[in-house]
Amino acid sequence: MTNRRNLIMGLSALAAWTRCAGTAEAQGLPPPAVESVVKTLVGDATPIGGRISLDLPEIAENGNTVPYTVRVESPMIDGDYVKAVHLLAPANPHPRIGSFFFTPQSAKASISSRMRLAQSQEVVVYAEMSNGAIYTAKRSVKVTIGGCGG
Repeated sequence: MTNRRNLIMGLSALAAWTRCAGTAEAQGLPPPAVESVVKTLVGDATPIGGRISLDLPEIAENGNTVPYTVRVESPMIDGDYVKAVHLLAPANPHPRIGSFFFTPQSAKASISSRMRLAQSQEVVVYAEMSNGAIYTAKRSVKVTIGGCGG
């Protein structure tokens, strides 16, 4: 049960994080290049294909709400589980869509939501495993404007 103090502390933390997240943009700094974002997320590891299912529509009629589902095959047990899933849209002004974190107590490594895509592009997902392996998958999405090609 949440009390008023915890609610206020949580909202304060969210406000501080939001302020920090917008600071670079407010100072006129360019968004990070996708290469630096990938380097930050996976380091020097060489991603390999497999184990990831990335469900996206081939054509998105509205780039503001593109549904996606990411599933990673894993037994989700101690010693063999998905630690994190990172979703990127390289052609967006800010390529990092989100990072999702898991533990062995997670029943499965699966995420479903909606994202915003600035233009037609190839969406990339990285899955970081507990043993240090990095898996990747890509999927192209054509964003149309009002049903017209884009």
